[in-house]
Amino acid sequence: MTLAMRTGSAGLGWSFCVCYLQWMFLHRRHRIEPGNCLAHCFVCYWLLALGGCGAVTSRDDGSGLGNSNQPISKLVGFAQISGQGKQPSHARLWRADLAVLPYAIIENDRVHLHNIRDCEYRTEDDYDVRHFSREVLLSEVRSIDFIVVPFKNAPAIAHTMLSFGLANGEYLVFSVEARLEEGEQYAALASANKQFELMWVVGTERDLIRLRTDVRNVDVYLYPTRATPAQAQDVFLAAVARVNEIARSPEFYDLLDNNCTTNIVDMINRLKPGAIPQDIRIVLPGHSDRLAYDLGLLAAQGPFEQVKASSRINLAAQLNANSPRFSQLIRQQ
Repeated sequence: MTLAMRTGSAGLGWSFCVCYLQWMFLHRRHRIEPGNCLAHCFVCYWLLALGGCGAVTSRDDGSGLGNSNQPISKLVGFAQISGQGKQPSHARLWRADLAVLPYAIIENDRVHLHNIRDCEYRTEDDYDVRHFSREVLLSEVRSIDFIVVPFKNAPAIAHTMLSFGLANGEYLVFSVEARLEEGEQYAALASANKQFELMWVVGTERDLIRLRTDVRNVDVYLYPTRATPAQAQDVFLAAVARVNEIARSPEFYDLLDNNCTTNIVDMINRLKPGAIPQDIRIVLPGHSDRLAYDLGLLAAQGPFEQVKASSRINLAAQLNANSPRFSQLIRQQ
């Protein structure tokens, strides 16, 4: 078999896998009838096939998905493994950068955030873990930026995060991730079957953005939203509440029901029911920026392709990696 044929087969095989996930997502999460699910999956398949979606690698998005050398049969192995009876736990030997859970103490309009992550990376596997605490006055929260990190070999899939801008120019990033144990590798489809716990990481942009732009060398898109300060404060409190929920009671990360993007969508829809309607781009978050654009949630104007191109921050992040004004400079490109 030629390289082109093998590559094409891998891409189409992965496309079918994601279509299967799309079917499960629509049926499990939204209780959509199987016939309608299949119609959505047909669209999903062509989005992926035309997008040149290949196997997802462990370094693609910044959250560590599977190994590109694994056959599709291993990626879909979760379907043959029962997760029934497993219980989530905080008591495991966690990877160092995911070992400390953040939490918050709320006193009136003051939010005392603890265990904010600010790692210094030499490589992805060689880093110094640092955490600090920060008191945030609710009135200090002024804005929300939506961050999308597409996977290199599967751009229809992405990691998403929210960055909250404070009045003094600081930014705090909230990122929902699979919490990996020491030596554990993330397998994308296995995460749909209770293989990994979920963690809300609260960190600095110099950690969570630079890890992706500088260390993993993946595209990062930062979109300022149209959220008012009052709306930003509501979402911030909702995110803090989820951080505390996880600190009190562990949950499983779920590729379909409980991941980075579904947590953002659920949080916003609890504040404003129906604000983000059911859409195929929720399960294909590489297109979630287009969904936000179509819903009028992004601040930038103009054609979407132009908005997306101007929102890629990799060069600015790399040029200003060591600047104390990192967050300001990546927004001034």
